[in-house]
Amino acid sequence: MVRSISRLFLAVPLAMLALLGSCSQPEFSDDEKAVIASLSLASLPPLPPDTTNKYADSPAAAALGATLFFDHRLSRDGTVDCATCHKIDRQFQDDIPRAVAAGTNARRTMPLAGVAWSPWFFWDGRRDSLWAQALGPLEDQVEHAGNRTAYARFMARNFQERYERIFGPLPPLEGLPDNAGPFGTAAERATWAAMSPQQQNAVNSVFANIGKAIAAFERSLTPPETRFDRFARALAAATPPAPADDLSGEERAGLRIFIGKGNCVRCHNGPRFTDGHFHNTGVPSVPGLAPDLGRETGVAKVAADPFNCFGAFRDGSDAACGELRFMVKDGPELRRAYKTPSLRGVAGRPPYMHAGQIATLEAVVDHDARAPASEDGHTELTPLTLSDRERKELVAFLKTLGE
Repeated sequence: MVRSISRLFLAVPLAMLALLGSCSQPEFSDDEKAVIASLSLASLPPLPPDTTNKYADSPAAAALGATLFFDHRLSRDGTVDCATCHKIDRQFQDDIPRAVAAGTNARRTMPLAGVAWSPWFFWDGRRDSLWAQALGPLEDQVEHAGNRTAYARFMARNFQERYERIFGPLPPLEGLPDNAGPFGTAAERATWAAMSPQQQNAVNSVFANIGKAIAAFERSLTPPETRFDRFARALAAATPPAPADDLSGEERAGLRIFIGKGNCVRCHNGPRFTDGHFHNTGVPSVPGLAPDLGRETGVAKVAADPFNCFGAFRDGSDAACGELRFMVKDGPELRRAYKTPSLRGVAGRPPYMHAGQIATLEAVVDHDARAPASEDGHTELTPLTLSDRERKELVAFLKTLGE
């Protein structure tokens, strides 16, 4: 009898502990489940068409683009290709604070997985299509550092047959200077300015098609499924996740903070964990670098880009140019605003922010919770009180986005 009573008294606290444990991790509400489902790759819409690039879904163009992506000769000194910064085994980025190619960039490399779903490109949105984005680094003097006529001649010399099977006959390039372009050395800029509009147009058409081929390849780079996605799929189906896919209590608590108290989904929403837009979050500048105003200068650059949606090298009609037509062109919200990065795989690509200013995920959570004032413009963040435990939970959840 005494033994039975002892067992009873032992069972009561154990039962209470179990009950308290279940109370600490309640089931997700229907509203929470809907938000979690919206973050899953299962909610990723079909690859959006790019009507400005009629070769976007051409297998031949994608194959040529893949060749060009990994070709070191597509640079001034023959040592830089797209994969110099977009490394295939590192989520198509490079793990360093600021990209290093022909020189050192002022910003860090963005990963490419899922990039075809973006409305704007680069940290400041200075390009409005994936193919126009692919052209920028080719002429940037700290990246590939090349010039347009050299690239056109390179295609004629090495890929004429493949080029013409996809894009049609190359324009006449005889008599054109070996090196000329609107960027690059003073001599190259002067030579470009001396070329006739017809000559410039011929070179620009080949240059644009290089971008369209590379973009066709980059459209194939999609985010891999993660443990979070498998957990979200099971949650939506109301079935138990496989043990290897389940989230721990700490990770579930972090997910709840992410979609609730932390309001991280305000900007990091959708299946790519980004709204694709631009925000000032009070990230400090890098000492020694020129002032970087982010989207404020990006809008001027995209409007002036000859390869933008309104330009002569766009395929299709300007009906596809809604983003460019209705973009916000000025206002205080643009100053030091940068594109929201995707959080997929985020734990595997420190450091963070547009120039690698923050070293760890823990430090990012601390920054966002403190919401420091922006050194220029106004931060959109507001201070948030998070306990040490809640910070650890949030970081634990973020790590599930790359497993």
